[in-house]
Amino acid sequence: MPSMIGVEICYATPVQYWLLPVEVPSGATAGQAIQLSSMLMLCSELRLDDLKVGIFSKKCTLDTVLKDGDRVEIYRPLTIDPKTARRLRAKKAAAQQ
Repeated sequence: MPSMIGVEICYATPVQYWLLPVEVPSGATAGQAIQLSSMLMLCSELRLDDLKVGIFSKKCTLDTVLKDGDRVEIYRPLTIDPKTARRLRAKKAAAQQ
């Protein structure tokens, strides 16, 4: 019987946040942990094959093998390019002065 490790699966929308603890067999991947959690059922908009993920804010793949205590973060797609967002904020700040 394989030993188990504890990891967390994390996902956030603008209005809600999920942090699900899950026990997975040692040697499990990020993709397997997401499947074993209930995240895909809770958030029906998520499709495993399309997910961008990371562990503690460092991008990884769904094939990355997890270690005990890892937090797998599911990232939402960007709605605006970061450079464009920065320019818009600067323009707004300048207009308020």
